[in-house]
Amino acid sequence: MFKSKNPWEMDEVRIVVGAMVILAFATALLVVIPYFLLDDIKAPEGLKPYTREQLDGRQVYIANGCVYCHSQQPRDSAQGPDSKRGWGRASVAGDYKYDTPHLLGTMRTGPDLFNIGARQPSKDWHLGHLYQPRAYTPGSIMPAYPFLFEVRNGSAKDGEEVVNLPPGYVKEGQVVIAKPEAIALVQYLQSLNHTYPALNSDVKETRDSN
Repeated sequence: MFKSKNPWEMDEVRIVVGAMVILAFATALLVVIPYFLLDDIKAPEGLKPYTREQLDGRQVYIANGCVYCHSQQPRDSAQGPDSKRGWGRASVAGDYKYDTPHLLGTMRTGPDLFNIGARQPSKDWHLGHLYQPRAYTPGSIMPAYPFLFEVRNGSAKDGEEVVNLPPGYVKEGQVVIAKPEAIALVQYLQSLNHTYPALNSDVKETRDSN
C-alpha cells in the first residue's frame, strides 16, 4: 500500500512553487518586458556620451553614496512642483541612454541633480561645495568631503587645482588642493545638463502629423 504524503510537505511545495511563479511574473513584468520595450530607444539629439573623465567622476558619485540623497528624475508638472524648483522638465527614457547603472535615486534629502550642470556650471562652486557645503549653502545638511582634497602649507604646484573658498574657510598660508577624484566628480556633475528637447525632431514630426 502507498503511504499518503505528509500534508505539511505538500504545503511547503505549494509555497515554494507559488513563490517561484510570483517571482517569475514580477521579473517578466519589471525587467524583461521593459527591456524589450526600451531596447531601441534612441538618445535625444542634444545628449552627449560621457567622457572618460566624466565616467570616472560618476564612479566617485556612486562610491560616495550621492545617489542615496539625490535623485536624477524630475517629475511631470502634474505630479509635483519640480519644474518650479528649477529642476527642469520631466525626464524621459532616452535621457538615460548612456547611464549604466541608472542613478535615478529614491530619496530627495538634497535637490534633484538631473540638471545641476545647467543650474550651477561653475567648477569653483562645485569644488568648494564638496569641500564645505555650508560655505555656499548655509544650513545645508550635506556632509563635507575633505578626503577628496589636500590641505597644504605654502602654494600649489604646477597643474594642481586650487579650491577658491570664501574667506575664513582656509587658514592663512594654506591652500586646498582638489584631488583627481574631486575634479572627476565635478566634471560628472557639470555634465548633468538635460535642457535639450526631450524628443528628437523625427519623433516630434510624427506626433505633430498625428
